[in-house]
Amino acid sequence: MFINKAKIIPILDIYLIQQLIPPFLFGVGAFTSIGVSVGTVFELVRRVAESGLPLTVAARVFLLSMPEFIVLAFPMATLLATLMTYSRLSSDSEIIALRSVGISIYRLVIPALMMSLFITGMTFAFNELLVPTANYEARITLEQALENDTPPFRERNILYTDYGNVEQPDGSEEEVLKRLFYAEQFDGEQMRQITVIERSRGAISQIINAQSATWNPSINKWDFYEGTSYIIGSDSSYNNVVRFEHKELNLPRTPLDLTQESRDYGEMNIAQSLEQLELVKATSDEEEVQKLKVRIQQKGSLPFVCLVFGLVGAALGTSPKNTGRATSFGISVLIIFGYYLLSFITGAMGQLGFLSPFMSAWIPNFLGLGIGGWLLFRAAN
Repeated sequence: MFINKAKIIPILDIYLIQQLIPPFLFGVGAFTSIGVSVGTVFELVRRVAESGLPLTVAARVFLLSMPEFIVLAFPMATLLATLMTYSRLSSDSEIIALRSVGISIYRLVIPALMMSLFITGMTFAFNELLVPTANYEARITLEQALENDTPPFRERNILYTDYGNVEQPDGSEEEVLKRLFYAEQFDGEQMRQITVIERSRGAISQIINAQSATWNPSINKWDFYEGTSYIIGSDSSYNNVVRFEHKELNLPRTPLDLTQESRDYGEMNIAQSLEQLELVKATSDEEEVQKLKVRIQQKGSLPFVCLVFGLVGAALGTSPKNTGRATSFGISVLIIFGYYLLSFITGAMGQLGFLSPFMSAWIPNFLGLGIGGWLLFRAAN
């Protein structure tokens, strides 16, 4: 009897995707519920009981917290869906029947990979467009309800360092400090007790002290008030000392940007994180710079966990064994725990400088794809 595989395969794709969707939705609901309960609900209940947080505000914060946990549930639900679906097909001998008409294991897992890629794109979109804004609104809503009096800016010790390359006598270039900006206090509009040190070719060329300073957005310059300017000669002597009531200085706006309250990593998308990285670089806080570089790479690698879990789940599910729903759920939990433990370890190694930010974020994905490919090869042979 002749069987037209060209007709079977499109029908097979539709059938497999239809089988994958219900357990995926179940997984999203289950893992989201667990995450929200542990990460948000208990804390909100404590706030309501101890701090008098209004129930309406608690409900709003709860809803705003949901997108983050839904996104975290997408990869886990993908693993559960592929593992449960292909395990059922294997236990019901449907995979054996399909292979008997010449359809390979590799072809059978394509619908799972297609669905995983779609969920990867959906995860990336959620992470960039919805989650950061929702997390930020949740924090602001909670702080306002609890009447948090902490100002949304840094009040003291604003320090900005600007570096540049200076040509050395041997012709080489070396990165040195060009400018140091320090303000003792900031009230949200005006900085007070400011010191600016300018360096030219590696030596101090000017020192400016001022009682106050404000940023003038109309001309993109600083207005310094009641200060003194010291011009330093090449022999480190004072060539000129000028007192001023008002002086415009063409300095970058960065010191003012540094005073603004920065968002948490979970409250920024990749573009905002890159902007924050430029500001952090100005503080010369190498530890914070490295941490932020790792987090930016992790934002890019997280969505692809869906593809990794889709491949691993499908490869495990096609093995000829009987696996029930409870067993599939247990295996999923173990794989998820192992993956995120490895991700935590490599992330910590990246922040400590033992791994590059790229490798620290992507090693778990590369390793997961390798293991998934190996499992699929074993199942196919």
